[in-house]
Amino acid sequence: MARVLIANRGEIAIRIMKACQALNLDFVIVYTEEDKHSLHVRLGLQEGGKDKVYRIASYTDPNEILEIADYTKCDAIHPGYGFLAENYRFARRVAIRRRPLKFIGPRWEVIRELGNKINTKALATKLNIPVIPGSEKPIYNEIEAENIAIELFHKQWEEGIKNPAILVKASSGGGGMGIEEVRHLEELRSVYRRVKRYAKRQFGDEWVLLEKKFPVFNHIEVQLVCSQHGERVHYNTRNCSIQSISRQKRIEVAPAFDPNYSYNFNPEEIEKKIIHYSLKIANYLDYDNVGTWEWIVTPGGEVYLLEVNPRIQVESGVSGLIAQIKKQPQGVDLIKEQIRLALGERLKYKQKHLSFNGASIEFRLVAEDTKHGFKPWTGTINHFHLPQYEWLQVHTHVPQDRSYSIPTDYDPNLALALIWGKDIEEAKQRGECFLNELEIDGENSKGEKIVTNIEFLKEKLSQIQRFV
Repeated sequence: MARVLIANRGEIAIRIMKACQALNLDFVIVYTEEDKHSLHVRLGLQEGGKDKVYRIASYTDPNEILEIADYTKCDAIHPGYGFLAENYRFARRVAIRRRPLKFIGPRWEVIRELGNKINTKALATKLNIPVIPGSEKPIYNEIEAENIAIELFHKQWEEGIKNPAILVKASSGGGGMGIEEVRHLEELRSVYRRVKRYAKRQFGDEWVLLEKKFPVFNHIEVQLVCSQHGERVHYNTRNCSIQSISRQKRIEVAPAFDPNYSYNFNPEEIEKKIIHYSLKIANYLDYDNVGTWEWIVTPGGEVYLLEVNPRIQVESGVSGLIAQIKKQPQGVDLIKEQIRLALGERLKYKQKHLSFNGASIEFRLVAEDTKHGFKPWTGTINHFHLPQYEWLQVHTHVPQDRSYSIPTDYDPNLALALIWGKDIEEAKQRGECFLNELEIDGENSKGEKIVTNIEFLKEKLSQIQRFV
């Protein structure tokens, strides 16, 4: 029986643990002192015992992670998302060390190419795939950045955009990390310096690029599942346009477009186009695991590649929920698919065997003040009750039978709620029902009541799959 080290925390650690159990794989859990009361630790102890749960100082220390992997005789490492998931140096080290392990994700060479926005942009351009207007190579000084910014502002003025803006982005990383908006040229140099420092600190390089900011768009994703045997399928599209002000996703929907809504373009043609482009890049690189291709779609139907995430994503569940393989029960666990494919199995099905039925919505429940810049809230949760329905899945590391102090070291994510409906209207109705019935109480050290994004999620339900 193969053994997998789960090198992550919270709900994703629990989901990986359950996927390992379903695949009859052994597992090892790690946790930090701040996470000792997390449900992923308790479940690890219940399911595996003390020999399967180890405390570490950091989820981002490769030496510590590999030391635990060797001590527990693990055969593979699952990095989850965030932390080491897109660190190609770590993936390379895992694969080529004296005692090699399976890295549950794409090959390190692929992560190196696609985990960097500049490399991805160059590759897409080579393959005649549209990319966001802006710089196409690293910017190394403020003067060069300013010249590119001037050009981007002028082009937007010529297009008639009244309040043009550009985005300064760290080339590495994903999920909205290391991105700042600039609306006035005099702001550029300080923002450029700040993003460059952030990129160096977080990702180990100073590569920064500048791109046009679209005033109105939808953030659309294509989910691919690929094997080491050259087999590749897509799990259709999803819409991730409802985000925080720092571009952190808060609601995801599958499929990407509402078939009963009138767009200024043919949504089926747009989906075909971006799926084709995504597979074109995957085929060129011989992509060999799960991955997400992210796209900008404008109200007029223009498409631009945003980035590629060579890993499992938080929102993979909405794609899996509407999927059915052959005549099996509906619903596919993409984390299970990711693990078994990384361990060398074949895909076992083709695109023609996949169907997509109904619609699904994912809510990210977060302790944050959405009315004051999405400021994180920290304190203790005293009561957390989740409704139960056959159309609802909830992934959470927050215990429901005891109080839980939210760690200040990490984002205050509380749960992921997945809702299925026969169509998007039913999914929205069920989603609103869930949000209304959810019970959560708590307070901080000042005795102030817990603040969450539940009302924000309710308000944004009417905007999903729309251009607003």
